[in-house]
Amino acid sequence: MAVKELRSGGRAVGTMIRLVRNPGIARIARQAGLDFIMLDLEHGSGSLETLADVAASGRGAGLEVFARVPELAKGYVSRALDCGCTGVMVPMVESGKQAELLAGWCKFAPAGKRGLGSIGTHTDFAAVSGGEAPGFMASANDQVLAIAQIETAAAVAEIETIASVPGIDALLIGPNDLAVSLGRTGDLQNPEVLAAIDKVAEAAGRHDKIFGMHGPDALMERYLPRGLRLIMSKLDISMLLGAMREIAAKWKE
Repeated sequence: MAVKELRSGGRAVGTMIRLVRNPGIARIARQAGLDFIMLDLEHGSGSLETLADVAASGRGAGLEVFARVPELAKGYVSRALDCGCTGVMVPMVESGKQAELLAGWCKFAPAGKRGLGSIGTHTDFAAVSGGEAPGFMASANDQVLAIAQIETAAAVAEIETIASVPGIDALLIGPNDLAVSLGRTGDLQNPEVLAAIDKVAEAAGRHDKIFGMHGPDALMERYLPRGLRLIMSKLDISMLLGAMREIAAKWKE
């Protein structure tokens, strides 16, 4: 499983799902050999209900389902986990305080302040009560990733503080918005953009955080030797568009 592999120092490979809402997408991804998919609730139209359906399908197929929630809010972070996700990413985390809130809402006590919903997708519909609760909560904390998306100049300036927050498991680069924030829109190989990513990669290493990225192949290949382990490649829309273009190019000539 992706979280276990990442915690043991390995690599996990997945993709972003923004358009497809059918729960079968999790089983397709598992059949293809991916370790996880991340549902994009920031830019996509999916709901928490969609997330719950896909997460349940993923659990049945042995595939991790993560979510990028729209914003830093307990109602998104904790509910996404109760829907059965095993990783929550918040976009544009820019301070230690924001990172603390994310970590706290992802983790049960004593590590955090996540509320204990005693039965649901996250418990595989087994009731958790009484003496079972402490063990379940500790195990759940190990099986969930709190992912801070680093995609602004402000975040890079505060990266040491963000990376030092207990309970934050991963720092994931969003290179497009990072380039925009640095005034280098579309130029992901610009030296200023690369220097900012270098800074995040180094901070992840110093603070024993998982270093991740969702970006083009060339950029991610550059950072594999620099500790990149949480790899998110492509987007369902772009994959569908590319395949349909191939059909059109071949058969309309």
